[in-house]
Amino acid sequence: MAVTLDVGEANNIHPADKQTVGARLALAADSMVYGGHKDYQGPLFREVTTQPGGLRVWFDHADGLNTHAAKVEGFEVAGEDRRYVPADARIDGATVVVTSPKVADPQYVRYAWHGIAPPSLYNAAGLPASTFSSESFPGVQ
Repeated sequence: MAVTLDVGEANNIHPADKQTVGARLALAADSMVYGGHKDYQGPLFREVTTQPGGLRVWFDHADGLNTHAAKVEGFEVAGEDRRYVPADARIDGATVVVTSPKVADPQYVRYAWHGIAPPSLYNAAGLPASTFSSESFPGVQ
């Protein structure tokens, strides 16, 4: 899988930037097929844990987790009712802590879940995080 959230276009399913798409697929092939050791994957959701007033999101491929925006955007949280609201998110090492004053006891988190979602989370290799919802991973909480 090659994540291309950051090269897509809102009004065109076929991004004009084919170079980046091809380069990311080549990174994956080099690592998976030919034994290359380069980072080929952006941050991938692993699990979410609770902490007082929020959730901590853990990722694989998260070395050097960073944002290319003024702040980390695109995260939403929900309580038992599964009604998602935008969340405040901050990077803490290789994790992201998400909170919202509108959800007292958050149970679920998702990232870049809308059809047009501006990416804001990357690893040190400059690769974007993949879209995810913790609801899609039963038993991971």
